[in-house]
Amino acid sequence: MTLKDAKIGQTVKVKKLNGEGAVKRRIMDMGITKGTEIFIRKVAPLGDPIEVTVRGYELSLRKADAEMIETE
Repeated sequence: MTLKDAKIGQTVKVKKLNGEGAVKRRIMDMGITKGTEIFIRKVAPLGDPIEVTVRGYELSLRKADAEMIETE
C-alpha cells in the first residue's frame, strides 16, 4: 500500500521510499524516512494534494510523491 491509498484520519508507518536521486532526497528532507508515522489530515477534492502530519508539522504532498512512499 502507498501513502496515496491511505484514507483520511488514518495513521500509517513508512515501510520504504521508492524513487531515485533528487526526488527521493527531497522526500527524505521533508522528514519522511523509514519508520516514520504519518497521519492523513485532508485530501483535496480532486485528490491532489494530500495534507499530512509528519513529526509534528503539517505537510502537503503531491499524489505523484505520495505514490513513492510505501506504507504499512
